[in-house]
Amino acid sequence: LFSHSGCQIAISPNTEYFAVDWLGVEVTGATLGIIGMGSIGYKVAQRAKAFEMKILYHNRNRRKREEEQAVGAHYCEKMDDLLQQSDFVVLVVNLSPETRKLIGKRELGLMKPTATLINISRGAVIDQDALVEALQKKVIRAAALDVTYPEPLPRDHPLLKLDNIIITPHIGTATVQAIHMMAEEAITNMLAVLNGQPIPSEVVPK
Repeated sequence: LFSHSGCQIAISPNTEYFAVDWLGVEVTGATLGIIGMGSIGYKVAQRAKAFEMKILYHNRNRRKREEEQAVGAHYCEKMDDLLQQSDFVVLVVNLSPETRKLIGKRELGLMKPTATLINISRGAVIDQDALVEALQKKVIRAAALDVTYPEPLPRDHPLLKLDNIIITPHIGTATVQAIHMMAEEAITNMLAVLNGQPIPSEVVPK
């Protein structure tokens, strides 16, 4: 959010000087709360460790102790505890009936007024009407969304009019290398099916 706004100031034709009191929030030493500690959530934790962040996580199942220790993550059995303590909350859950609107008015109200909410899972995991209200009333500091519902948002959507949010067009995996890896994984799975072998990345329905 800080660098995005800074870029706009740097390139704006109306900019005459850079303010000296324009300050962002430090990541190093901050508390990151990860909701959904699957394979992607765990990779987020690995990267956060490099920034010396305090890492909390909430998940249906607790990770093995050695996995927690490897990234310095602390388990929160109750999501409310994570929300209350985190400076940054990142959502990395699958969309299901249980996670639809997982973050609503009550959950946003539990977060620090200085906190930032980040969603890289699915748009419907957040109650967007509640998020609009929370950002307008400064219940939380900011939000960063790679996903919304619908995608793209209607051009008159109130989220698009706020200055304390960044929205990107679902580009979390949009690199040449990632797309190649996804294609190769799909081919590997198809070949396994055709050869009557176990499916490496099988998604088992609940």
